[in-house]
Amino acid sequence: MKKFRLKIVFNSPVVLSFVFISFAVMMIGFITLGRSNELLFMTYHSSLKNPLTYIRFFTHVLGHAGWDHYIGNMAYILLLGPILEEKYGSKKILEVIIITAAITGVINYLLFWDVALCGASGVVFAFILLTSFTSFKDGELPITFILVAVIFIGQQVYEGLFLQDNVSNLSHILGGIIGAVIGYNLNKK
Repeated sequence: MKKFRLKIVFNSPVVLSFVFISFAVMMIGFITLGRSNELLFMTYHSSLKNPLTYIRFFTHVLGHAGWDHYIGNMAYILLLGPILEEKYGSKKILEVIIITAAITGVINYLLFWDVALCGASGVVFAFILLTSFTSFKDGELPITFILVAVIFIGQQVYEGLFLQDNVSNLSHILGGIIGAVIGYNLNKK
C-alpha cells in the first residue's frame, strides 16, 4: 500500500518573497511607529538630491498603512500571483512588480505633491488585468478582459472623481494599464 505524503513547496518564489518582505516591512513599521515607512516604504514629493527619493519610487509597494490594507492587497497577490508566475515565469512577474512600482511612484511624485503613496494596490491591479489575458490569442480580445477592465478600472475612475478618500485611484488605474499592456504583449505571439 502506498503511503500518502504531503510536501509543502515554495511554488511561487517571487510572489511569496514579495508577501514575506511586505510582512516584514509591516512589522518594522509597527516597531518604528511608522517612521520606517516614511523613510523607505512610502513615496512622496521630496528633494531629488536625496538618494532615498529614487529608492522609494520602487519600495513604496512594500509598505502598507495597516493590517486591512496589507491583507487586502496580499489576498489578491496570493490568489493571482502564483497563476501568473507559473504561466509567465518568475523573472517576468518581478518585472511587472518593478515596472508598476516605478511608474506609479514617479507619476505620484510628479502629479501629487501633497500625497504620500504606499501599498501594493497598483501591483494588484496589474495582476488582475494581466490575469484576464492568460487565455488570450492573437487577433482576439477576450470578453473577460473587457469586463474586468470596465468593472475594475471603471470603479477606480468613478471613485477618483466622486469619492474623497485616502485611496490612490490613479495608481490602481496605472497598475491596470500596465497589466493590460504587458498581458497583451506577452500573449500576442
